[in-house]
Amino acid sequence: MNQADFKSHLEQGYTFKNDYFILGTGILNQEPIQNAQVKIPLKTLNRHGLIAGATGTGKTKTLQVIAEQLSLKGIPSVLMDLKGDLSGLAMPGSNNSHIEKRSTAIGVDYNPTGLPVELMSISQEKGVKLKATVSEFGPVLMSQIMELNDTQRGVMALVFRYCDMQHLPLLDLKDLKKVLQYITNEGKESITKEYGSVSSASVNTIMRKIIELEQQGADHFFGELSFDVDDFVKTKDGKGVVSIIRLTDIQNRPKLFSTFMLSLLSEIYETFPEQGDSDKPKLCLFIDEAHLVFSNANKDLIDKIESIVKLIRSKGVGVFFCTQSPTDVPDAVLGQLGLKVQHSLRAFTAKDRKAITKTAENYPISPFYKTSEVLTSMGIGEALVTVLNEKGIPTPLVHTLLRAPVSRMDILDDSEIDTLTQNSDLVKKYAKLIDRESAFEILDMKITRAEQFAENEEKNLPNQNTLRGRKTTSEPSLLDDLSKNTMIRQIGRTIFRELTRGILGSISGKKR
Repeated sequence: MNQADFKSHLEQGYTFKNDYFILGTGILNQEPIQNAQVKIPLKTLNRHGLIAGATGTGKTKTLQVIAEQLSLKGIPSVLMDLKGDLSGLAMPGSNNSHIEKRSTAIGVDYNPTGLPVELMSISQEKGVKLKATVSEFGPVLMSQIMELNDTQRGVMALVFRYCDMQHLPLLDLKDLKKVLQYITNEGKESITKEYGSVSSASVNTIMRKIIELEQQGADHFFGELSFDVDDFVKTKDGKGVVSIIRLTDIQNRPKLFSTFMLSLLSEIYETFPEQGDSDKPKLCLFIDEAHLVFSNANKDLIDKIESIVKLIRSKGVGVFFCTQSPTDVPDAVLGQLGLKVQHSLRAFTAKDRKAITKTAENYPISPFYKTSEVLTSMGIGEALVTVLNEKGIPTPLVHTLLRAPVSRMDILDDSEIDTLTQNSDLVKKYAKLIDRESAFEILDMKITRAEQFAENEEKNLPNQNTLRGRKTTSEPSLLDDLSKNTMIRQIGRTIFRELTRGILGSISGKKR
């Protein structure tokens, strides 16, 4: 088929009534075709997406371009940056002859532009500190993260229920460990009466799982001040704010990454109001190196992600996974993704060739390309693209020359990062360290008070030698028996009642 047929084919699929942005232009017979622009409709970006391709083929720059265009359309986004490549979005790019040639071929002007950026972190990186409390996670999500079995999940549910009833705030992992220790030691008797016996073996297993989370840095993440997801939905001078979550120091801690990503999706889903289909999304999330999420997640965790991806669309939120191959994403999730940008794949082995054949089957059949061949022959900055049109129908598959980023393609230096964080209102808002009275302090105080009470009672008991002196040595003392038995048991019961009743404190702040 000739260029005229190609343009007509694309025009039918890529003509939209509502707002859109231009991603690139179509390529036919290895040549970019003018006036064959590939457009992304804003209306369908809450149907999620995939950016895939081998290392070095330009996936991150494609992510950068899409985030830029969203920002210029007033749509905020959240970028999970595991490689540290995306901070350059805050500064204007630089023009050159190559970029000019590419922009001319696509039919767009190149205007270097810096975008409003917030740098964020869940570890010790510079930026806004993102935190969440254990209470906000809840027993189900905490159990899924720690891969607990049914018995251990029951214990976790008991812990949260007990803390609810006793008004014990569960803020960080220190609180959770303290409650677990308490229910198997000082509070064992009262817990058994009210909830049934708790297996020490199960509690010990949960404790080890918590330690594993701490070793991956989760102790920096759990706590206060909890991040308000509404702070992601900001605009500045008409541009959507790009929130870049810097995760370069947790690449080798996939459980922490999975924990954070799932909690973020859950919090957004539970917090944002229903929006339905609108002219543009409220927020878009980009998860780079998405294979780290799925390769280290158990079935329950994947099921949870799948459910949220299906449901979060109604909140006006789009989720985009960036990874090396579509096969990195479970089929149940992959089937929910409307936008697909597929960069080149490598075919070095028989296994690679089979994977390419399988990948090609994920895309619409095109009369202009043999997909499996194009997948291995595309250059850097080229991709196969298909998206849902405004009626929810996949657009024609197009070998696309992608536009260049208008922001800096390199990263910010340390001084630029310092300037950006110093000027951020959110950094100031979440920089305060809060360690208010919670389960750890309350239980610690109650145990100390109970121990002191027991010591005082013991000191106030009548002197046993004096009492025995008033009786015959052969006759047992009634008071002696009472002291040894009844009184001791009464003291024990009093201690346990004191430990398990009337514990003060209330959970304030965000809802459970």
